[in-house]
Amino acid sequence: MTSLDDLPLRDDLRGRTPYGAPQKSVPVALNVNENTHPIPEDVAHDIVARVAAAILSLNRYPDREFTELRAALAGYLGHGLEPDRIWAANGSNEVLQHLLQAFGGPGRTALGFAPTYSMYGLLASGTGTEWVTAKRDADYELSADTAVAAVREHDPDLVLLCAPNNPTGTPLSLDTVAAVADAARGIVVVDEAYIEFADPGTPSALTLLEGRPRLVVSRTMSKAFAFAGARVGYLAADPAVIDALRLVRLPYHLSALTQAAALGALAHSGEMLAMVDEIRAQRDRISIELARMGFRPYRSGANFVLFGGVDDPHAVFEELLERGILIREIGLPGSLRVTAGTEAETTAFLEAIAVFAPANSERRGE
Repeated sequence: MTSLDDLPLRDDLRGRTPYGAPQKSVPVALNVNENTHPIPEDVAHDIVARVAAAILSLNRYPDREFTELRAALAGYLGHGLEPDRIWAANGSNEVLQHLLQAFGGPGRTALGFAPTYSMYGLLASGTGTEWVTAKRDADYELSADTAVAAVREHDPDLVLLCAPNNPTGTPLSLDTVAAVADAARGIVVVDEAYIEFADPGTPSALTLLEGRPRLVVSRTMSKAFAFAGARVGYLAADPAVIDALRLVRLPYHLSALTQAAALGALAHSGEMLAMVDEIRAQRDRISIELARMGFRPYRSGANFVLFGGVDDPHAVFEELLERGILIREIGLPGSLRVTAGTEAETTAFLEAIAVFAPANSERRGE
């Protein structure tokens, strides 16, 4: 059989592994930060009706500028944004890919703060952009001083700030974002994929866009909107940035069906986001209960919790999987990550993980 070694693959791709979280059929899947609450039935019916109507015109190409969708996304984001400042693509990963295609490439660098979203490095590699990482502060926090020092040291063409950070859940202050945006000469991307799960009153980097033409704020409908399977991501930026992304996007990249489905979800944004409070409550419950058990949950503004104090993460992962509970190994020593699911899913996880609690080990004299 032919292998990759037999093909004229690019040298910089040799030895790399593709992104891939486990996809297993289990009763409780809490490993990829999905919104585990189903879409409300009335919303689903409206989306189906819109998609059905779009099917009647599939013989024609979709609106290349996705005009109606950009207007709806601008309305959802608020902050005085107009449609000409909005871009969308097939998931926020494609949005980030467009940015790297337009502003990265051979001879250019992108800077991130490890540990962070693993796709940043893969997307950089795929576009020929050098991926550089700098360290975070204690407990995975990122101060303005630390971030700006890294920007000055590496002088990157792009900076990728994950806010809240994945896989740690760490919130990112607007002071840090503003300091980086003002210090960097290149494009600064703030990835707010999980921002809807932040504590109420948490300001968005959208408030910093005015007067900063190289600042970009990326979002997704996968998480809070329970729309992971639809693949819709978007961003807000200066109109000139949007013009740049037109140069690299594929023709008609957002299908008519995708646009119709997204418009249906946005038309019911209030109902779609009603589950966010419940998810946030389960996230906080997880943190409180894990701490009580003797684990070390880290501060999270997302829909998941990273926790330390796990003696053998792989063994615990496998034991939970045997019990029908799938969480995430992320390669951080002594740590695992779990998504905040429904109340029942959270209960199942907490009951299962209690067996491995450090507090229980101490009582057993281990």
